[in-house]
Amino acid sequence: MAQRYGGEHSPQGRASGAPDPHIEATSDFRGARRSRAGGRVNLLFLAPFPLAWKAFLSPPVIMAQHLVAFGLLILAAWLTREGIKAEEAYDARKVARRPALPRKMLASALTGLGLGLVGFAGHGVIEAGIFAVLGVALHGMAFGLDPLRDKGMDGVDLHQTDRVARAVDRGEANLNAMAEAIKRSHDRHLEARVERFAGVARDLFRTVENDPRDLSAARKYLGIYLQGARDATVKFADHYSRSRDPKARSDYEALLTDLEQNFAARTDRLLSDDAGDMTVEIEVLRERLQREGVRPQ
Repeated sequence: MAQRYGGEHSPQGRASGAPDPHIEATSDFRGARRSRAGGRVNLLFLAPFPLAWKAFLSPPVIMAQHLVAFGLLILAAWLTREGIKAEEAYDARKVARRPALPRKMLASALTGLGLGLVGFAGHGVIEAGIFAVLGVALHGMAFGLDPLRDKGMDGVDLHQTDRVARAVDRGEANLNAMAEAIKRSHDRHLEARVERFAGVARDLFRTVENDPRDLSAARKYLGIYLQGARDATVKFADHYSRSRDPKARSDYEALLTDLEQNFAARTDRLLSDDAGDMTVEIEVLRERLQREGVRPQ
């Protein structure tokens, strides 16, 4: 049976009896999905390049039109990719605000404008209109529309829902900053450890989104603690990338372990409180039914 190469003194080495980081990392991608911001989107970046080549083989006016169309199509591709990422983040949450900028819809308009300009430069006004309509329609059918409404829970105050969405946004920004900072350590095991902590933190995010009343109990975790974890990660990554200090590495891993345990404990506590609230509601309802003379057969 083939085995992964590695040893105590390899870049991903570990002492005898220590957990294998590759095995440990397998639990870091719970619920992970392949991003849609690839494949077809990457083709959007490649498709306009023939225009750049053709531009320099054309008269000055046609060249300018082709170059402007090239820029519009590249901008549309970038907006499409960012719009898909924003939509994936929106879909992953139960409480979320709609994207402030409808990136995919704007990308459809820019695609139509760019293709219309190509049609005008190469053919005429009628062809430009046909190209523009086709560009908008095909882009819209391929990538869809942006989310157009906020997503929350029925019966929850909109102001409270918005507070949860803002808190989760700040928490996600801190987790993303941690992931970017730890890459400077050039240590895949540490990157996996940060990703695992991010998964535990996101469990807490989802719990708060399910019941926005839990925000007060989790505010420090979504704010102060994650900011501290982000700052510690940035400082550790800068120091470790220069010194490879084993003590600093050990201290940082201990910090991540403490954070994971505390975030998991807070999530369990909130879930237990929710279960307790449900039990109380059931008992109150049963007592009311009994007072009304309703009895099970």
